[in-house]
Amino acid sequence: MYRTLTAKDFSRQDEADDANFYAMPRMVIHLDDKAVSLIHDIARRHMPPVQVRVLDLMSSFRSHLPEDHPYREVIGLGMNLPEMQANPQLNHSLVQDLNKYPQLPFSPGYFDVVINTASIQYLTQPVAVYREVARVLRPAGVSIVIFSDRMFPTKAVRVWREGDDEDHISLVQEYHRLAGGFSNVQVERYPGGSSSWFRSAQDPLYAIICTREGNAPVERNPVTGPRGPITGPRNPVTGPRGPITGPRNPITGPRW
Repeated sequence: MYRTLTAKDFSRQDEADDANFYAMPRMVIHLDDKAVSLIHDIARRHMPPVQVRVLDLMSSFRSHLPEDHPYREVIGLGMNLPEMQANPQLNHSLVQDLNKYPQLPFSPGYFDVVINTASIQYLTQPVAVYREVARVLRPAGVSIVIFSDRMFPTKAVRVWREGDDEDHISLVQEYHRLAGGFSNVQVERYPGGSSSWFRSAQDPLYAIICTREGNAPVERNPVTGPRGPITGPRNPVTGPRGPITGPRNPITGPRW
């Protein structure tokens, strides 16, 4: 069990409105190719081997889902609409600031998988958000949280900034424990590697995989949450759908 968490743990260096910080689209990938390949592998191994409904939580320019897996629907919920419109794997995109509104606008049991990649460190109400994740996952559905040591340090919460990789693993497990409704917690560690004259360092990667337990009702009707039913993309996809050709521009904050 993690130590008792306080409001101070979720303070940030920059408490200004997140909408302003994320207003400018960042069409970049914040992890290296090896780490992205690992994300594909983690998702492929832990998603049910059938057509699945996926919620890409805190979504952006890319979802890093394996392209060879069958999807019934992939919905992105994030802060920047142009980024999500440029994401070729999303069927629908929703803009929502989870730090202000942690309630997810979806019916109970709607998703088979909820994945959060490289963004968990920015949640100021993570337990409230993961209670909602438990609600919208079907029984035996899967929550996947993947992170590295990259961050925007001014927007990461204090408890994340002050911890190391093992602290982060324990913290994400604690979020799920406090949220309730999860079991069969698994941890995967890929520490990365050091750089040398003939190779660059690989980004470390860590994954927490939890199974939704209980007998929550499974409703496959359209979303009925406060934003109204999803009946199609909210805006046509206008961003690039081809391979990424621009600079990767890694986050230049401290590597904790």
